[in-house]
Amino acid sequence: MQVSLPALKAFESAARLGSFKAAAAELSISPTAVSHHINNLEQRLSISLFVRTARKVTLTEPGKELATAAGLGFQTIEKAIEKIAQKDQQINVATTSSFAALVLIPALQDFYTQYPQCKVNITSGESIEADHFTLPIRFGETGKQSGADIIKPEQFNLYCGPQTAAQFNHSEQITIYTTDWKNSRLPKVPLQAWIELNSLHNSNINVRYYDQELFGIQQALLENAYVFCSDTLIQGYIKAGVLSGLNTQPISSRLCYYIADKQRHLSRHNIMFVEWLERLLKQN
Repeated sequence: MQVSLPALKAFESAARLGSFKAAAAELSISPTAVSHHINNLEQRLSISLFVRTARKVTLTEPGKELATAAGLGFQTIEKAIEKIAQKDQQINVATTSSFAALVLIPALQDFYTQYPQCKVNITSGESIEADHFTLPIRFGETGKQSGADIIKPEQFNLYCGPQTAAQFNHSEQITIYTTDWKNSRLPKVPLQAWIELNSLHNSNINVRYYDQELFGIQQALLENAYVFCSDTLIQGYIKAGVLSGLNTQPISSRLCYYIADKQRHLSRHNIMFVEWLERLLKQN
């Protein structure tokens, strides 16, 4: 048997509070509306739920039975809503391995300091399949993205350890690590354009490639070599004094970090995370 949910809620409130007037105040409706809901419910069930007198209303035995069941039912619903609301405080992020390892994870403590009620769950990989509730922070071609979705256009430059920087102009041959993307549809890193920009086309340069920027940065650190990479990923190492940029001109690229269809993903807590992330990237 189907009954009206507003009528059941009016009954539960009146039964719990022992008053149609008090129920009306709790539900922000008129006492007449409460009475109307309960009368309709009684007609639907073909039974009296209250004994009405001039001064008070009292539950009948069937009314007591229904009040117990209705109270438990609404408590269950309220607990479920609270649980769902708590889950909303978890922010799910899917991004590339390099961006997760070199940008997001090192900065998470700062986010938690500002938003201690939230929890961030990060999954990484080069192929991102994100649902409506997951923030997809992707790396792609600037010209193919909406301007509103882009969170950081990329520049590239050459980086190395502080001691290695002094040897740059005196080495007969230099080894540069850079990236040949696993995703062949991405624009290539602008190494050749950077070489031309800095008039290094006559230099003896040995280029070695990895399919992720993270690997090239790590290898350059191990070998005291040079890495040609994006300025976004290198900032943590620069702040730590482990790597530094050479006195060369950086070059803009056709690449960017973006959140695909960003507006669709801006739930209440995701907005806080995106605003924090955009502030973080502006500092870099």
